Amino acid sequence: MKRLLGLLLAAAFSSPSLAIEYRTVNVATILYDAPSQKGAKLFVIRRGTPVELVVNLEGWSKVRDADGGLAWIEAAALVKRRSVIVTAVRAQIRQGADEAAAVVFEAEKNVSLEYLETAAGGWVRVRHRDGSEGFVRANQIWGI
Repeated sequence: MKRLLGLLLAAAFSSPSLAIEYRTVNVATILYDAPSQKGAKLFVIRRGTPVELVVNLEGWSKVRDADGGLAWIEAAALVKRRSVIVTAVRAQIRQGADEAAAVVFEAEKNVSLEYLETAAGGWVRVRHRDGSEGFVRANQIWGI
């Protein structure tokens, strides 16, 4: 019995369906406490905010934000384009994936950045909405 339980748990945790999937809010929209416009309105989420997709249900998506909050959003308001949000008080975005690289710009907490790619050594290449690009430490952002 223990062996069977172990095999089931191993299969469940190796399943690709358990991979974390992120989306970006495409337009400022209302988050609800239920998958319906009749649900209680929680707050408005701004365009460009990354969210973790938890479940889809008939035109609605249950999402988790960077603070861990769960809410429902109309699925049409989400796009596959990836963004990340700064969680550090101030993140330094550098010219290269190296602490010694020059700082291109700094981004304050809750600033959304376009995700471009994951780089080696715990770095992520990002783009600011003004077009500036660089590398930020993965532990200073959420959404990857």
